[in-house]
Amino acid sequence: MQWEPRQVEPGLEPEPPFEPPPPPAVEAPPPRRRRRYLTIFREVVETLLLAFLIFLAVRSTAQNFKVEGSSMLPSLENAQYIVVNKLSYAQFDLGIFDFLPFFDAGEDSTHHLFGNPGRGDVIVFESLQRPGRDFIKRIIGVPGDEVEIRDGRVYIDGEPLDEPYTSGKTTCTGKWCSLVVPEDNYFVMGDHRSNSSDSRGFGPIPERNIIGKAWFSYWPLSDLGPAPNHSVSFANEDSRD
Repeated sequence: MQWEPRQVEPGLEPEPPFEPPPPPAVEAPPPRRRRRYLTIFREVVETLLLAFLIFLAVRSTAQNFKVEGSSMLPSLENAQYIVVNKLSYAQFDLGIFDFLPFFDAGEDSTHHLFGNPGRGDVIVFESLQRPGRDFIKRIIGVPGDEVEIRDGRVYIDGEPLDEPYTSGKTTCTGKWCSLVVPEDNYFVMGDHRSNSSDSRGFGPIPERNIIGKAWFSYWPLSDLGPAPNHSVSFANEDSRD
């Protein structure tokens, strides 16, 4: 008996199961491209960090303020913008070096790095009566000065001041019209003497309340320039020699 293979008609053969094509291979970026991305990211982070440090440094050195009101006319106008130098009266305590042999900082170990607040300086300070509110005035009396206001004039140690930068009449009523400025305090007044809330009403201000010295004005552009810090002089300079 002869064996014959079984015949299968075309079209009746079982179809193979469907297999989806393999996903396309994702090639990793070459090492050079990856290093370039890391370099760009690092440079961006470094730039942002440097900008932040510069902002902090500038903010701790200078600050802008807007003049509100007319108490400093004619020197400063309402809505005028100024920059204040916060390091003008910076202090340094030499007492930190007392651990060194043969070094004695003395009783008064705190010293100003760039100079003391002086008569005629225009300063911004925090109000004693209204914490959080800043005022701008001119220093008239420094520690140890005997300040007296009478007959429309300001006297320091009995000598009248020459104040061409003021406007209005200088009047005063109350206990602060005659005093000796205490240590670490300053007697301040606005240039618009008939419209200013100053040491005539609330007394001298402590140095710790001073934020800084007016540096320059930048707005409006017509007032662009140095701040109106004037050297206070006496009406009779010969008597001061």
